[in-house]
Amino acid sequence: VANEGGKHWTVNEVRALIRIWSDKNIQQQLEGTVRNKRIFEQVAARLQKFGIDRDWKQCRTKYKNLKHEYKSVKSAQDSGNTTKSMKFFNELDAILGHCTMEQASKSDNDESERPPEWAEAKSEKDSIG
Repeated sequence: VANEGGKHWTVNEVRALIRIWSDKNIQQQLEGTVRNKRIFEQVAARLQKFGIDRDWKQCRTKYKNLKHEYKSVKSAQDSGNTTKSMKFFNELDAILGHCTMEQASKSDNDESERPPEWAEAKSEKDSIG
């Protein structure tokens, strides 16, 4: 799928984008806002230092696409489908894994996040009553 710029991202361009995205400072800014044009202008400026010519819109579009693809692969894997994967999954998992896991455990009350003693204590209580 061609993105807004019409020019496909090369593997090196995506790696550079992910490297910038993995910067804690950038992540915090992205997590804290919806109006993120300024952040992606910074990202584009940093890509320029690597000799990569992308504007902020292209960076934002690629970021959104990568994030979307990551989430669909992650949820497929969580439901047991191990055949679905993507090129930069591990790199993105290192960045996104922490925040998506937090959100997941809040929404579906994931037992695996809790110490095993809790689950055992809970099940004993249930069987007594």
